[in-house]
Amino acid sequence: MKKRVVIALGGNALGNNLPEQMVAVQNTSKAIADLIEEGYDVVISHGNGPQVGMINEAMDVYGRSNPMHPTFTPLSVCVAMSQAYIGYDLQNALKEELLDRGIEKSITTVITQVRVDEDDPKFLNPTKPIGHFMNEEELKRAKEKGFQVIEDSGRGYRRVVASPLPREIIEIKTIKNLLNSGEVVITCGGGGIPVIREGHHLKGVSAVIDKDFACSVLAQEVDADFLIILTAVEKVAINFGKPDVKWLDSITTDEAKEYMNQGHFAPGSMLPKVQAAVDFASSGDNRTALITLLEKAKDGINGKTGTVIKK
Repeated sequence: MKKRVVIALGGNALGNNLPEQMVAVQNTSKAIADLIEEGYDVVISHGNGPQVGMINEAMDVYGRSNPMHPTFTPLSVCVAMSQAYIGYDLQNALKEELLDRGIEKSITTVITQVRVDEDDPKFLNPTKPIGHFMNEEELKRAKEKGFQVIEDSGRGYRRVVASPLPREIIEIKTIKNLLNSGEVVITCGGGGIPVIREGHHLKGVSAVIDKDFACSVLAQEVDADFLIILTAVEKVAINFGKPDVKWLDSITTDEAKEYMNQGHFAPGSMLPKVQAAVDFASSGDNRTALITLLEKAKDGINGKTGTVIKK
């Protein structure tokens, strides 16, 4: 049987704006095509930090200039928009790269909702910054709307939202059906559209789900063999930034947990990636997590580089 791989693309795989994204997805597609060419079934997810912030701000500006348009666009809607346009660019670039290699394969982007718990304690302590730094007028307007804001490291004020844990991928049956039919699937973009369940109704909430945690759930649900978390460094390190830094080739989930307890990984940076990798690798005896650079994905899955985490 083919090996199944879930790829979690970091922000460096997509750029920070539309022109950068068009260039970035070309390089990203080469790394993904390498794995498809090796014979792996591939599922792709991605971050959306700059993109969802841009959409949110654009809709806010439009709302202020057009009285016929609502002045508030829900963040869940902005996440859905970002999934669609990132998926559009990514699936077209990957299709082109595969055809250049003589590979005929369908690629589908699934607009994906991810259920979170309404009583997740993270809703009581929003910490995820979105959007730009505000001027005085923007800060006043944000407070009037009831948005929560924080002062960010002396640089100014930004809106913050909750980052609850993913509990259920709503479109998982569709994703599995597409995979089983041989398609490449792009899904759970930006961690998924955050929703809560109210009876039969799925209600969007103002939150951002960590995409690495969502990818861990996704990889478990599709019974993947590998979860590859692509980031800005080739390997995970302990004592990072210190003279005695140590780059890790292969560690067990227990060793990773001990390093986390010792505070080796920065919150909001490497920590959630290692946590997500451990969650996936711990969920089965034959499941492997890999953290490495985008351009090293093929070498990493072949055991030549990156940090491998196993149960």
